[in-house]
Amino acid sequence: MSFPPPQLPPPLPRATQSAPQVPNPPRRSGRQRRPNFGRSDNKTTVTNAIVSINVGLYLWMTLAGFNRTSINFVISRQFLEQGEWWRLISCGFVHFGIFHIAMNMLLAFQLGQLLEQRMGSLRFGLLYITSLLGGSVGALLLSPDAITGGASGAVFGLMAAAVIGLRHDRINPLRTAIGTTFVLNMVITLVIPGISVGGHFGGAITGAICSLFLLNPSRKTISRLFEVVGPMAIGVGLIYLAVSFVNA
Repeated sequence: MSFPPPQLPPPLPRATQSAPQVPNPPRRSGRQRRPNFGRSDNKTTVTNAIVSINVGLYLWMTLAGFNRTSINFVISRQFLEQGEWWRLISCGFVHFGIFHIAMNMLLAFQLGQLLEQRMGSLRFGLLYITSLLGGSVGALLLSPDAITGGASGAVFGLMAAAVIGLRHDRINPLRTAIGTTFVLNMVITLVIPGISVGGHFGGAITGAICSLFLLNPSRKTISRLFEVVGPMAIGVGLIYLAVSFVNA
């Protein structure tokens, strides 16, 4: 069976799902408000696990033969038609080159340090996985026959959630490095060919919706239980959407 060629530089030069770009944070004088985002537990267990797993898998694939191993992780409609639904998650853990994984993990680590300490490890993990699913489904809907991989969908979800969190704290996101990074990457997604538009926007939209549950400033509006149930329900809905699309 032959598969469509990927869309990023070698070894898979046509893969979608490109890495976000990280601009230098702007220098600002004077005292700045520190984002709050709610609770804080001073732990980044999930963030460290995400970075470690992605880097470990990248090294393993490189040593084992990237083309041979990565094909078991990437997503494309034809794989899902064969019942390989794990690819909705596994595609977020394969990267096409050192620059791809370096930029994705740099942003995942930076955003994780901020978000996980404020949200708690469980809620942060739900945000990451649900955003990853959103990116996978977005890529599937907009480019179903392309071979897609990368953590960019999840990272875009983290960026979108951080922007929502800044708004909750009454901080203008565009006056922060988070906001400018998010806008820059949205522009790059639309301008540069070979980037998964569906993956990036799907992850961002999912992350923004999840943040309405996870970063809600009023504990009276949304109970702590619903903060967990909400993202899980979104994840189930995304899987149902993917199954319906593939079986249509």
